[in-house]
Amino acid sequence: MPEATRSTDLDVETIRRGNARTRVTIVSSGAVSGRAFVLIAGIGVAANYFEFLAPLLAEDGDVYALDLPGFAGMPASGEEPTAAFFADQVEEVIAHYGLEDPVLIGHSMGTQVVTEVLARRDDLSHAVLVSPVVDETESSVIAQAIRFVQSTARESVHVAVMAVSAYVLCGFLYFLEVLPHMLRYRISDRIGAAHARLLLIRGEFDRPSPRRLHSRLVARARTARRWEIEGAAHSIINGHAVGVARLIRRHLDDDLAPRGRMPAAEAKVPPARHADVRMILDATATRLAEWWSAVRGDQRGVERAKSRHARLLWRAYVSRR
Repeated sequence: MPEATRSTDLDVETIRRGNARTRVTIVSSGAVSGRAFVLIAGIGVAANYFEFLAPLLAEDGDVYALDLPGFAGMPASGEEPTAAFFADQVEEVIAHYGLEDPVLIGHSMGTQVVTEVLARRDDLSHAVLVSPVVDETESSVIAQAIRFVQSTARESVHVAVMAVSAYVLCGFLYFLEVLPHMLRYRISDRIGAAHARLLLIRGEFDRPSPRRLHSRLVARARTARRWEIEGAAHSIINGHAVGVARLIRRHLDDDLAPRGRMPAAEAKVPPARHADVRMILDATATRLAEWWSAVRGDQRGVERAKSRHARLLWRAYVSRR
């Protein structure tokens, strides 16, 4: 909630496409810009990663954060979990809500999904790739595992807990089913087909998304900017959401240099203004309730827990009321 000036409303819906189901968390502050944001997280993780970024972007337009089939307690569809399959689900969400020229924002494997959508369509003008993967020169399981561990060592305990809980919901077997498709996807070969203006963002210590990959992507893209946030690692969308939101706004306003670095002090999510032990315990309880509801397939329970957690964050960061 840092920088947010409007309180947000939150709804959770499930969109079906054949046997595939995608959970959509809609965050709205009543902004009238008409420009929507569609957020896609990485392999195995949940829309919860966008808990700070979503309300910041909602200042400018409605946000649609997706839990793709097989992730965050959503059932797997039985289809091959390729980037193309997940891109189909994103396009279904765009069509279902009648979104016109939404801004697609992908993180980690989500950047592959976004790139695949962009390669199919010429009606999307802007997109953001945060921590794109995979560097084809290091596309083995061992190499990526090492890079992930190197980056994880610089992540917060908060992010680590969210990741572990999300991976448990995803399930080890489904994670292993998705992983080879992620490693084989050649984002460098597909990015040139995208017509949208691209912004690439990475953290200074983001080992799975190295500078050389960003250099290659910018060179092959039609139009792309590249920015780095100091002090950040792979999960930059959470702990450094303030900086990511600022860069996205400037990208949409075409007020951003082709290349640059943002200091960590300008990008990090600050400590909550009104945090206390009770708030921390309540926030933990809502996340546990959401997790358990997702395990049981209780979508109403997921929505109640998400809404309560959003209200807790609002009170902690913005107001005691």
